[in-house]
Amino acid sequence: MDRRLRFETLAVHAGGAPDAATGALAPPLHLATTFRHSPDGVHEGEWLYQRHDNPTQQRLEQALAALEGGARALFYSSGLAACAAALHMRPGGRLVVQEDCYNGFRAQLRHQAGRWGWQVELVDLVDLEVARRVLATPADLVWAETPSNPMLRIADVAALADLAHAAGAPLLVDGTFASPALQSPLALGADVVLHSATKYMGGHSDVMGGVLVFARDDAMAQNVFHARELVGLSASPFNAWLVLRGLRSLPARMAAHCRGAQAVAEFLAAHPAVEAVNYPGLPQSPWHALAARQMRGFGGMLSFTLKGGREAALAVAGALRLFVNATSLGGCESLVEHRRSVEGSQPRSPENLLRLSVGLEHPEDLVADLGQALGTLA
Repeated sequence: MDRRLRFETLAVHAGGAPDAATGALAPPLHLATTFRHSPDGVHEGEWLYQRHDNPTQQRLEQALAALEGGARALFYSSGLAACAAALHMRPGGRLVVQEDCYNGFRAQLRHQAGRWGWQVELVDLVDLEVARRVLATPADLVWAETPSNPMLRIADVAALADLAHAAGAPLLVDGTFASPALQSPLALGADVVLHSATKYMGGHSDVMGGVLVFARDDAMAQNVFHARELVGLSASPFNAWLVLRGLRSLPARMAAHCRGAQAVAEFLAAHPAVEAVNYPGLPQSPWHALAARQMRGFGGMLSFTLKGGREAALAVAGALRLFVNATSLGGCESLVEHRRSVEGSQPRSPENLLRLSVGLEHPEDLVADLGQALGTLA
C-alpha cells in the first residue's frame, strides 16, 4: 500500500483488497486452525497452524503496519498480551518505564517482569530533565505512554527517542489513547508502538486485541513474533477480522470523539464544582503545545477532579444517565469510571478523579448529562 496516501484513504484500503477467490469486497474470515501440508511437512501455502499465523491475521497486520508507517506489525489476544510479548524483545535488563502508565501494565511489571529478567525503574519520563538524568546511563528498553492513563499527560516522543537511543535502548510508545489516527510515534523516532486494539481500533466494545508495530523488521520483531507463538499469546481470527473492520471507520470515529471530548472538556473547565480538567486540547493545559505539535487531534479521553472529594466524584458518577459506569474506553458509547475504585491493591489515581471516554453521542447531550449530574451536588 502506498504510504503517501492520506490516512483516511489508507484506513479504508489497507488490508482491504478484494478477495482473490471470490471478488468479495469484505475481507474473508478464515477460521481454520490447521492447513494442509505435504507428507514430509512442507507447507503447500503460507500457513501451517493458526497459532503461528493465519490469513485473516496477516491481512490485519499488513493494514496496521501501513497505518503506523512501520515495517512489521504483530497482533495479540489483548493489550496486556502485547505488553508481555514486548518484554520478550530482549533477554531482560534495565527497563525504564514512565511512572504514570496503564495500571494493568504496572501490575504485570510487579508480578512478572522480574521473572523475565527485567529490572524495572518507574520514572517521570514526561519531565525531560528527569529523563535525561535517568538515561545518562545505559538502558535496555525505554517504555513511554502518551497520552497517559488517566492523567492525560503528554510525553515528548522525539526527545525521548533521542535520549533512549543515546542510552543504547529502543523506545516503545503506548499510543492507545491517541490511536494511529492522531499520532505516529514511529515517525517521531520511536522503535515500537503498542496499542490495545480493544479500544479505538475495534471501536465498538466487542473485541479484544493488542498490537505491536515495529519501525524495522529486525531481531527484536522476530523475538516478539516467537513469543506470541511459543507463549500462546495468539488472538482468534475472528478478533483479527473485527479489528480490521474497525480500522476502516477509525478516522471518522476519532474525529467525532475529538469533537465531543473538546466540548465536554470546555464545559467542565468552566463549572464551579470542578477542580481541574485533564485534557490536552484545553489551551490552559501544560501539555497543549506539545500535543498540538505531535498529535493530529487531542483525542476522546479526559479526566477531571471535583472539589468535593471522593464523595462528590461517586455522586456524579452515579447520577449520570448517558455515561455508563464501566471500564475500558474507545467505544461508541460514553463511559465514566472512578479510577481509584478499580485500580486494585495499589491505586494511584486521586480519590476525586473521574475518567471519561467520550463516545459518539451528540456533544450537547453529553454536556447536558454532565450538567444535571453536577447539579446534584448543589
